[in-house]
Amino acid sequence: MTARALPGPPAADAGPAEASAAPRLVLDTNVCLDLFVFADPRLAHLHAALAAGAAVAVTDAECRAEWRRVLGYPKLRLDPAARAAAQARFDARMRCLDTDAAPAAPLPRCADPDDQKFLRLAQAAGARWLLSRDAALLRLARRVRRQGLFEILEPQAWRP
Repeated sequence: MTARALPGPPAADAGPAEASAAPRLVLDTNVCLDLFVFADPRLAHLHAALAAGAAVAVTDAECRAEWRRVLGYPKLRLDPAARAAAQARFDARMRCLDTDAAPAAPLPRCADPDDQKFLRLAQAAGARWLLSRDAALLRLARRVRRQGLFEILEPQAWRP
C-alpha cells in the first residue's frame, strides 16, 4: 500500500511539514475532535508539534469523510459556523493523502471494523504513530509494534 499527497486542500500539503522529513502520524476521529473542536489542553504538545512542522498528521478521503460526518452529530451541538471553523482547523493541520487499496503487509484486525481504516492509513502513509484513546485500537499496540509497523499510543503519551 502506498500513499501520495493529494493536490490542494486539505491544507497541510504546503509549508514546513511538506518540505521536511518530519515523521508522520495518524489521528483517529476522537483525537481530532479533542484537538480541533475542544482544544483539549492535554494535547497542547501535539498542536505545537504540528504547527512547528515537527510532525505531520495525515488523513485520507475515508478518514476525512468520517471527520466531516462526525462534525454534524447533534450531540456535539456545533452550529454551522463552529463546524466550518473546526473543518478549517483540521484542513490547516492535516495532510490528505491518496492511499491505494493494496496493503503492503497484513494488518491485525481491529475488533471495531470502523477503526480498521486508521490502521490502513498508518501503514499506507508510513506513519510512525497512530494516536487514539479507542480501546479496540490500543489493544493492538503490542502486536503492531512487534510487526514493526508503527506505534499506537494515547495522544497525551506521544512526544515527537
